[in-house]
Amino acid sequence: MSVGLLAVVDDILTAAVKASAKTAGVVIDDAAVTPQYVQGITPARELPMVGKIALGSLVNKFVIIIPIALLLTAFAPWVLPWLLILGGSYLCFEGAEKVMEWFGTHHGPGQDEPRDERKLVFGAIRTDLILSTEIMLISLASLDADFGIWMTAGALAVVALGMTLLVYGAVALLVKIDDIGLKMAQSSARRVRSTGEQIVRSMPAVFRIISIIGTVAMLWVGGHLVIANLAETFWAGPYNLLHAVTHALESLGPVLLWIVDAALSGVFGLVVGLIIAGIVIAVTRVVKRNVPVDASH
Repeated sequence: MSVGLLAVVDDILTAAVKASAKTAGVVIDDAAVTPQYVQGITPARELPMVGKIALGSLVNKFVIIIPIALLLTAFAPWVLPWLLILGGSYLCFEGAEKVMEWFGTHHGPGQDEPRDERKLVFGAIRTDLILSTEIMLISLASLDADFGIWMTAGALAVVALGMTLLVYGAVALLVKIDDIGLKMAQSSARRVRSTGEQIVRSMPAVFRIISIIGTVAMLWVGGHLVIANLAETFWAGPYNLLHAVTHALESLGPVLLWIVDAALSGVFGLVVGLIIAGIVIAVTRVVKRNVPVDASH
């Protein structure tokens, strides 16, 4: 009995490790996107916020994504591409909004206004839902079709727990590394103090870079999701164009080919995001224009 159980556990862990390897790109994106939600928050609230987001990520994976993915895979697999198109479009929209902010178009609180912790946590969990869906569906697609529903659920659970610990452990380290630098800067050892001062000085630039990487990641992942799943549903044009370009550049080697693929997906994601942002702005203006003004104020 125990030998059989150990064999099952071993099979699940082996399958989970194999599936996790294929999600590396999205995991990096997830780790790069999240720190921007904690920027501008009081240092004492940074780790509690990361903890809340991590808990929300676990809820996303275990309560929403895994059960729905298993049910849809069994009874309505045709729905999954449509959900991924919606999720990818949302990521494109968020990424495009960030790009618009770089060029002076702001939505929501300004840089000097206090940031609402609950709204930030909710926004991070909402974005995590889409990135986690991508992680879990890639993992699901990597598992053998004859693995069985309980073995599949077990492997997905291992992936979900492992990826959450990895991503939010890295995020917690990133958001607290400046505090580590400050403590090192107070050391009596000259070399430790110098290293701490360098860490503190470099952190603003590090977070700017992380913010840029996170935005690019949203556009890349979002664009890739839309392109791939449009091809699965009703329009293969963008996918065929992307495939034709990468096929023509095969001689560049796998690394450069991946960069080209990611860049084209990101550009497509930016275009989609800007179109959605334009529609949202136009609708918002129409709604505001039609809202009656209270004459008593």
